[in-house]
Amino acid sequence: MQIEPTSLPDCVILTPARFGDARGWFSETWSARRFAEAGLPGDWVQDNHSFSASVGTLRGLHFQRPPHAQDKLVRCTRGAIFDVAVDVRVGSPTYGRWVGVDLTPENGRQLLVPKGFLHGFVTRAPDTEVQYKCTDTYAPDCDGGIRWDDPVIGIDWGVTDPVLSAKDQVAPLLADWVSPFVWEPK
Repeated sequence: MQIEPTSLPDCVILTPARFGDARGWFSETWSARRFAEAGLPGDWVQDNHSFSASVGTLRGLHFQRPPHAQDKLVRCTRGAIFDVAVDVRVGSPTYGRWVGVDLTPENGRQLLVPKGFLHGFVTRAPDTEVQYKCTDTYAPDCDGGIRWDDPVIGIDWGVTDPVLSAKDQVAPLLADWVSPFVWEPK
């Protein structure tokens, strides 16, 4: 498995090896041993699977606050997405900065989104499916979000009028929110 750092510490791109022949290919998308050797989180307790019918469907920017904060390992298994993580750990030298990665079934890339980061994605193809592992279960009382078009964060999603949920349409701006996450230097 190839592990590629991003401009945000702790947020990494993982590309599993693929082994192919005339029938197709095989890929090990997660291994407890390999993650432990690389010092990556791997205590997954929940798998999620989303389907978005339309191009330009934007889901995010979401988080789950402590005590149910989640690490996420995100991959696209059908279609295409632009996947985004934003550092919102108070005291972090990269607070408010974002990284974006194109995830497709063809490139096999996965994005590891650590606790203390907002997460979101926009679909680039119709009938897109996204699957991701989480290190904690969904807790509605800890669920939250920040506006997808927050001017302080300044993400270039590649869309101007995305398909949004009612919740994402009314999410607060970063400046109007107090982050529950604190950066802990390593």
